[in-house]
Amino acid sequence: MRTRGDHAKELFMQGYTCAQAVVLAFEDVTGLDRTVAAKLSSGFGGGMGRLREVCGAVSGMFMVYDLVCGYSEPGDMDSKKRVYADIRELAARFGAQSGGSIVCRELLAGVQTTAGGDPEQRTPEYYAKRPCPNLVALAADVLDEFLREKQVI
Repeated sequence: MRTRGDHAKELFMQGYTCAQAVVLAFEDVTGLDRTVAAKLSSGFGGGMGRLREVCGAVSGMFMVYDLVCGYSEPGDMDSKKRVYADIRELAARFGAQSGGSIVCRELLAGVQTTAGGDPEQRTPEYYAKRPCPNLVALAADVLDEFLREKQVI
């Protein structure tokens, strides 16, 4: 049975960023138009514009969560507390299965890469040396499981 993680990984392998791949794997849940979803998440790849900060797959996971479970009223402190707690829980679950981090540069430890600069060409060598396809799958599967536990999907 194909999981959301499988779908997200396929999207990443097609050339979408890590964030885009996760967001697009949930387009049936978010209701976002594919173009809007891809544009919304486009700058989060490479740990936010190749800054190598929070992993783009994690950022995508958080974006989908917010679209499905977020709040919109600035004074709704109960919802704000719930959202922040859920985001921390998602980060912890991802980190527990990714080696302890949600930070791109830490997840890419051992891969020759630097912060900034232009994106690299997606070649078989690019994919072979990076954990990114599996991290994208992990983020999507973690979120899918979490949303099912919350009975949101």
